[in-house]
Amino acid sequence: MARGMNALDAEVTMPMYREFRDFILKGNVLDLAVAVIMAVAFGAVLVAFTDGVLMALIAAVFGKPDFNALVFEVNGTPIMYGRVLTALVNLLIVGGSLFLVVKMINHSRRKTTAPTESDHELLVQIRDALRAR
Repeated sequence: MARGMNALDAEVTMPMYREFRDFILKGNVLDLAVAVIMAVAFGAVLVAFTDGVLMALIAAVFGKPDFNALVFEVNGTPIMYGRVLTALVNLLIVGGSLFLVVKMINHSRRKTTAPTESDHELLVQIRDALRAR
C-alpha cells in the first residue's frame, strides 16, 4: 500500500537530506572522489604498461607473453600457479609505481626550514643575555 508523505515524514526526511547534502559537499568527500577516479585511470595506464611492455619483455626472455600457461598436475588436477605469478608481477608493478608517486609527492611537499635550536642552546642564549645586563 503506497502512502503519501505526511508531516512527520517531512520532518525526518528534510534534516536528513540537509545533513547528507552537507556531508557530500565537504571538501574531503569530493577530494576522495577525485582520488578514486584518478586511481582508476592510473591503474588503467599501469595495466596497459604491464600488458604491453613488461609482459612483452617477459615473452622475449621466457618465450611466453605471461605466466598464465604455467601449470603442473597433481593426480590429474591442474594447478595453475602461473596465474598467481602473473598477478604477483602486476602487484609488484602497481605497488612500486604507487610507492614512487607517493615518494615524489612527499618530496615536493617538504619545506626547507631553518635549523631549529635546541632547548639547551636557547637557555644558554637567555643566560648570556641576562649576564650582559
